[in-house]
Amino acid sequence: MALIQEGVNTEAQKFGIKIVDVRIKRADLPQANSDAIYRRMQTEREREAKEFRAKGAEMAVTITSTADKEVSIILADANKDSEIMKGEGDGERNKIFAEAFGRDPEFFAFYRAMQAYETALIGGDTSLILSPDSEFFKFFGNIKPKSQ
Repeated sequence: MALIQEGVNTEAQKFGIKIVDVRIKRADLPQANSDAIYRRMQTEREREAKEFRAKGAEMAVTITSTADKEVSIILADANKDSEIMKGEGDGERNKIFAEAFGRDPEFFAFYRAMQAYETALIGGDTSLILSPDSEFFKFFGNIKPKSQ
């Protein structure tokens, strides 16, 4: 503003005028400059938005992978516990079978044969062609009413 005042004073002295103060009330840029400034601002905001999106995507991947890892660990622990319990149950079952076998070997053989029959004939659509003297039918071949 001081430079403008000096330049105007030089010209105004020819007319006997002295400029005391110069104030700029408004300065407008040409439209091309305004457009360039707005494009630069928009580009900067878009760059910042992309950066925020990239950071968000990175965080999402980190959170998802951590959750997946925790799910895998929880499932592995649960499967381990279930297999341990199943093994303990099988051990207890085998102990009971061994005790039953020791008390009555004939009943144990009969029980195991009934389990085999159930497994072989499950579903109802099963057809078996076996000899009547097959080991599979040993408990059915000697059925005699008990004499009183």
